[in-house]
Amino acid sequence: MTYDPPTKQYPSRRLRLTIAFVISLCVATNASDAFAQSVCLPSPRLLTTMPMGGQAGSEVEVTLSGEAIDDASELVFSHPGITAKSKLDDAGKADPHRYVVTIAADCPAGIHEARVMTPLGLSSSRVFSVDTVAELVQSEPSTSPELALPVTINSIVNATMPVRGVNHYRFEAKQDQRVVVDCAARGIDSKLNAVVIIADAAGRDLLVERRGDLLDFTAPADGQYIVKVHELTFQGGAEHFYRLAIRELSADQQPQRMAGTEAVNAFSWPPIGLAQVATTTEVEPNDSKRLGEASLVQTITLPCDIAGTFFPAADVDVFEFTAKKGESWWVEVASERLGLPTDPTMLVQRVVESAADGSKTESLVDVIELADIPSPVKVSGNNYAYDGPPYNAGTSDILGKIEIPEDGRYRVQLLDAFGGTRSDIRNRYRMVIRKAEPDFALVAWALHMGLRNGDRNALSKPISLRPGATMALEVVAFRRDGFDGDIELSMQSLPDGVFAQGLKIPAGKSRGIVLVTADEGAPSGWANATFIGQAEIEGETVSRPCRLASMAWPVKDAWSEIPSPRLVVDVAVSVGSAEVAPLTIQPTADAPIEVVAGESVTIPLAHRRRSEFSGATVAMQTMGSGFEAHPKFDLPLNDDHSEVTLDLAKLKPAPGDYWIAFYGSAVAKYSREALAPDPMAPAPIVPAPVDAAKPSSEPAKKPSTTDIADIVVSKPIAIRVLPAEKK
Repeated sequence: MTYDPPTKQYPSRRLRLTIAFVISLCVATNASDAFAQSVCLPSPRLLTTMPMGGQAGSEVEVTLSGEAIDDASELVFSHPGITAKSKLDDAGKADPHRYVVTIAADCPAGIHEARVMTPLGLSSSRVFSVDTVAELVQSEPSTSPELALPVTINSIVNATMPVRGVNHYRFEAKQDQRVVVDCAARGIDSKLNAVVIIADAAGRDLLVERRGDLLDFTAPADGQYIVKVHELTFQGGAEHFYRLAIRELSADQQPQRMAGTEAVNAFSWPPIGLAQVATTTEVEPNDSKRLGEASLVQTITLPCDIAGTFFPAADVDVFEFTAKKGESWWVEVASERLGLPTDPTMLVQRVVESAADGSKTESLVDVIELADIPSPVKVSGNNYAYDGPPYNAGTSDILGKIEIPEDGRYRVQLLDAFGGTRSDIRNRYRMVIRKAEPDFALVAWALHMGLRNGDRNALSKPISLRPGATMALEVVAFRRDGFDGDIELSMQSLPDGVFAQGLKIPAGKSRGIVLVTADEGAPSGWANATFIGQAEIEGETVSRPCRLASMAWPVKDAWSEIPSPRLVVDVAVSVGSAEVAPLTIQPTADAPIEVVAGESVTIPLAHRRRSEFSGATVAMQTMGSGFEAHPKFDLPLNDDHSEVTLDLAKLKPAPGDYWIAFYGSAVAKYSREALAPDPMAPAPIVPAPVDAAKPSSEPAKKPSTTDIADIVVSKPIAIRVLPAEKK
């Protein structure tokens, strides 16, 4: 399951999007042939909040909706400056769907995560935004200019888009007053593709934005103006929510978008220690439209840290530096990872001077061309799952090494590959050229599983554990500037009864696993965990945080919807109280299992079943560095014990300590009643026998069940490989 990127670059972002669109058309065409299977045991998922945020220093009433949250007991946030209390109904009982939220005056503006605690554990998160201006909630659609909702400048409206609807808002402006209108939707987890229009008082369009960007408007005269908002394809409903901000800006102010979520690939930027502001800026003219003219080249000195823009359209920025033969420089460019629709491409050339007929001429010799950074691990080939994870840690940005072949001058041409159709001064970049600074960045997501053809699920999977369950997180490393060492993974500050074990990312590889396990007696609770990776770099131990990624929405039928993964602000881990794990697989001893290198070892496993399953066996694989090549094996579902034999002569792990686990997908016959925990019975939960002293004319009724496929992961297993005796 380990994958190392080839030297060949991945397709550009534009090509990837085109491929995704073609795939979506093919998928939609064949939807009638699909067979959808229920996947993953029920998990609590918070889907909507209304409003989606509030003003710092205020109190707002928030209404929630979601999956498996009807018994929610509390609403919690990733920042301690946001707290909530249940709203009481007329009978004085707490309403699990309504809360009074208090936002502290010093709570930072931006996005935070909201979750609810339920009997199944902590839900998946939904963005909750904090801003500094007054906010209001639109309770009824405003579907015509006559019904336009009055809004004051420097305020935010929280609203939901009705199906086939257009919402209207009215504001007053003075002549030459600059007003910026921003509609936050996709960046706050909404499914809305917003179209925003500024019109005159009669509803005649003056300025239109169909790409989800903000509108920068200067009022031509005193009077009333109307903002229209609708969905690009006129879809709507509770999942199509938005925050509309109308703000005044001075003539010299740069408009800023409301804060939004980050794409998964943003985890690899910035490098540790990089200054917040670049030390140098691009200076125009440095354009290569007439390539080779020295007057259009910006001279720089290495190392350098430069901020620039891909502006105007078709802009090609050219920089020149001198270097010595044998030097090695690493260059990294960030632009797409800054949340921009850009695709940086770089060409490095050597300037060759020659003299003929008493005159000097220059020619350029290509040294290296740099483009996309491929994903550290193979990603899904169909943008959904399951020939790889439905998360892409790769990016259209640049990271590469420049080897200097000769003393002399060198030129860097930097452009946006599709910049000929873009002319936006906000399409910025950051270019860093440095001596090697080996390092790494980490991102993780809940392990997804491969199912038969026709299944297309991409589900948000909160780390909400049933007692007795182990959850696997797939961890991906972005290696910077030649770092190639082991990375040890760990998670601390976990809830009571929960422990985590990292299966390290070995040297030269990019994938590891962290196993999070809840003991069978773990109490209900939650905590914000600390998730890190550690490595030895140039003789020092360094620690780096691991970001967590999740689906913004649980996509159960990807025939009709493309998943939207994003980074999460924190790492929330919880244990529920309503159900136990359907199956627990664990080693019979806690001590490390010792084996001499080159020999075989048999691992005895104990099974604790709490559910019936379809089929008598489950195909299991092995995870753990050095042991993933162990062939698949069948684990008996109806037995209480089994054994697995590992042949170290074939696996060839070096002497040392290892952690491994076994995993596979099984179809459980799920029922809430069967998995209800029984604190008095540590043994497997089975249906109670009928009392023979009290015969009944009716047979005992079994609870109704649903077939649900889910990942089964064993508890971590410690193995110690001893050196073979020398003969």
